[in-house]
Amino acid sequence: MSEKDDGRRGSSQDPEGERHLTDEEIEAALAGFEEELNADDDGASRPDDGASANTTEQDHQASDPQTSGDASGEGIDFDDELEGLIGNKAKIATLITRLSSGELLAAFCRLAGIDADCIDTPEGAFAVLRALDGDEPETCARDLTSVVSGLSAVLAVNRADKLEATLWLNGHAGESFSPPVLFASTSSCVEDLLIGASNLSMVQVDGYSVSDTDELSDESAMAIIARHTRSGSGGHAAGTANE
Repeated sequence: MSEKDDGRRGSSQDPEGERHLTDEEIEAALAGFEEELNADDDGASRPDDGASANTTEQDHQASDPQTSGDASGEGIDFDDELEGLIGNKAKIATLITRLSSGELLAAFCRLAGIDADCIDTPEGAFAVLRALDGDEPETCARDLTSVVSGLSAVLAVNRADKLEATLWLNGHAGESFSPPVLFASTSSCVEDLLIGASNLSMVQVDGYSVSDTDELSDESAMAIIARHTRSGSGGHAAGTANE
């Protein structure tokens, strides 16, 4: 568990009487799932292996700043837009996994203290992060992959209309991927969100299921994880058959 989680779970009960799970309870619940992840041979959330040999760290011009922005055309805050243009605040940041369920990813994010909307796609679930200032997206990637040992995730961030994609595993950043390689192995809605051609409302209208971490408690998050372990009722990786 990260220091962030230790601080968040310093006591088992908040002033209003709501019980919070201890680190020991959370680690016990995750133990079986982590064993399954570590036993997998499919490379978890890495983009397509055939294309990864061509990966290099590249900047990608996502869209024309004069035409990009909120696809709905509403609710654009000038200060936020300015911070996004100069790169102090990411325009959008996503954590892309091979998990088969956005609900499961939301449960992991909840236990890692990450605020996000998690979306189901056939290629794997991904999280749209709400923490966008400075290096907050990188902190989220570190925390998620530290809390769930063996879970890898690609952090894709749009800063000042430049896309960066980096693989994270066990709390550490790894190799970087060019946007074309990343988009070749993800749902089209991932690219649309990252370049500003879509937003969460449009994603939901298109029929994708979205799970909000704010709607979960620690207990409900652990119940979701229990349902998705192989000892429960479902598998965990996209394309992995249930036993």
